[in-house]
Amino acid sequence: MLVALAYTGRVEPYQWLLLAALLSDILDGLIARSLGLTSPLGALLDSLADSLLMVAAGYGVWVFHQAFLHEHALAVTLVLGLWLAELLASLWRYGKLSSFHLYSVRVGAYALGIFIMVLFIWGFNPWVFQAAAVTNVLGYLEEFALLWLLPEWTPNVRGIYWVLRRQRQSA
Repeated sequence: MLVALAYTGRVEPYQWLLLAALLSDILDGLIARSLGLTSPLGALLDSLADSLLMVAAGYGVWVFHQAFLHEHALAVTLVLGLWLAELLASLWRYGKLSSFHLYSVRVGAYALGIFIMVLFIWGFNPWVFQAAAVTNVLGYLEEFALLWLLPEWTPNVRGIYWVLRRQRQSA
């Protein structure tokens, strides 16, 4: 639906549906964790849904905010390149999406969602963009470190601290 709205140039319904999708993405994870309804399949499906939402959001930015993309092409390319590289590295390493659900990546995703909504509702804000770019780069770098550290697919690891602590405890 988001892609269709962007394709037809309907910015207002697009931005409000995107906001609803971003908020529901936050809420579904909170609800699942608080009720103990998490599973490896749920983690994988959540990662797939997150990736599709990112593609739909990126398409909307590309359709409605091309000036922003041209002015900040290097930073946008870096963030998107790291996201795509991690996705491909995970598929190569494990044969599926990593589904680490790192706190750092979650913070980066929230920051990116906030930036995109600010961009659509109030226009470009440089410090919100910089915060989103930096947090996403750091999160993706942590995911690459975990791809190197974890020989087997391990969903919901929270972060490198918890992986290293678990490795030390089992050694």
